[in-house]
Amino acid sequence: MSENGESSPPIRVRVAFMDHEALYSAMLARDARFDGKFFVGVKTTGIYCRPICPAKPKRENVEFYKSATAAERAGFRPCLRCRPESAPLSPAWIGTSAIVNRALRLLAANAAAAKNEDDFARPFGVSARHLRRLFESEIGRSPKQIADANRLDFARKLVTETALPMTEIADASGFASLRRFNDAFRKRFSRPPTELRKRKSKSADGEGLTLHLAYRPPYDWAVIHRFFVRHPIPGLESTADGAYSRVFRIGKASGAFTVSPATSGHGLNLRVRTDDASVLFEVARRVRKMFDLDSDPLWVSNHFREIPVLGRLERAKPGLRLPRGWDAFETGIATILGQLVSTTQASALLASLVEHYGEPFAHPETGVTIRLFPTPERLARARLDEVRTTGMRKETIREFSRLVAERAIDFTEAQDPETFKRKLREVKGIGAWSAEYLALRTIGDPDAFPGTDLILRRALEKYPELKLDSVRPWRSYAAIHLWEAFAETLSNRRKKTDEKKKRRSIRRSRSDDLPQPGRETHPRRERPRARGDSLGKR
Repeated sequence: MSENGESSPPIRVRVAFMDHEALYSAMLARDARFDGKFFVGVKTTGIYCRPICPAKPKRENVEFYKSATAAERAGFRPCLRCRPESAPLSPAWIGTSAIVNRALRLLAANAAAAKNEDDFARPFGVSARHLRRLFESEIGRSPKQIADANRLDFARKLVTETALPMTEIADASGFASLRRFNDAFRKRFSRPPTELRKRKSKSADGEGLTLHLAYRPPYDWAVIHRFFVRHPIPGLESTADGAYSRVFRIGKASGAFTVSPATSGHGLNLRVRTDDASVLFEVARRVRKMFDLDSDPLWVSNHFREIPVLGRLERAKPGLRLPRGWDAFETGIATILGQLVSTTQASALLASLVEHYGEPFAHPETGVTIRLFPTPERLARARLDEVRTTGMRKETIREFSRLVAERAIDFTEAQDPETFKRKLREVKGIGAWSAEYLALRTIGDPDAFPGTDLILRRALEKYPELKLDSVRPWRSYAAIHLWEAFAETLSNRRKKTDEKKKRRSIRRSRSDDLPQPGRETHPRRERPRARGDSLGKR
């Protein structure tokens, strides 16, 4: 019985996507790199598990499936021990057509929750009927069934990991009533939610609720945390004690969250405090995106091993991920203000922007009045006199904000990256660097590469044998490795240059103190500043 009440006979279908002996070996080793990339159906119990499950059934008793959906369609129910709903997503393993892959990304973002099937299919240029046909052919379930399964997976996570009341869990997972939630939950997991809670009870601590967000190892928390340390939005974000925290507003709901490494298992802990449980799904989704938790490091690593330069960098720094932003519009404005200035200057400009144009907001934890990031509508009509940047950059902010407010530019992850970058480049003041950088940090394009960046240019000059075409479709991850490897080298060069300039200045000032025969002193003329600085290549 499916979660929407439709009956279907149990069908056991074997899948030939890898050598089953290799999959069984990965299961016996509990190799976390394969977590979420395949599932194990145990014929003797009728249960399916993640490959990291402590259970070790005999080889003749197991079957392998590409996805949890395929295992359930074959008649298996999810394991209560390893909890398949907690596995990292792996959309690249299911859906061969571009349309299905794009639709799966939207479904993972809960984009179908408030849409009917016709509205959901329209952006893909096909009818709802044709999209259902594609899904049935490639995955075995309709978009609606997958959306319902995603909601129930998140509901089960809340049941087993938090002490939220069942009514709030039903609301958070998108159910209109507790009765419908209980009915769907029982059909999907063969038991009511209260029974699962008895198995693993959580007590409220007054400090919000904590969720465990899994990833596939390796994962370099230090590097991605350092990125957020260097690129903060003052007042909204903080990075104290090795964790990342920020406040948020989604619709009318507000709150704060903190992300930190889990003390056990491969994952991050997400602690959320909010006045509206209905936004928990969206908060968890955005955090997974921010910290790139659904990436498959094994795919990237295997590809980079064929490229000597990147292979060496990957072995030196395994587990690098793409840091993305909480809010795509915030990231866009921060990118524009950060053009051709240091990270310190960019943070100061952002602080000024938020201070003068953000809405006052009481911090959910401290009660201190801060300001939220200004909306696109507000910045589209703002003069920005208080922000000490160039007139051209201010105009770029206004134009970019207007296009976002009018939805001429959107940040849907399922869109074509090249179309997205082309729209950005049409904004005066946004060049190739900014467009590629925003594709990397907002829509998660794994092949974006800001090639005009100073560090990346110098890296490519040092390694002319590194051909970017051979890196596709993982050029974004190549950029992260090159930035991490060469940023410190470039910083050391700058320090040496600054020290040389300082020594010259000291020698010059000492010589200027001595009287020079036949030399008249005149006040030094100040060079006029150029107006309307170009926002060209970085």
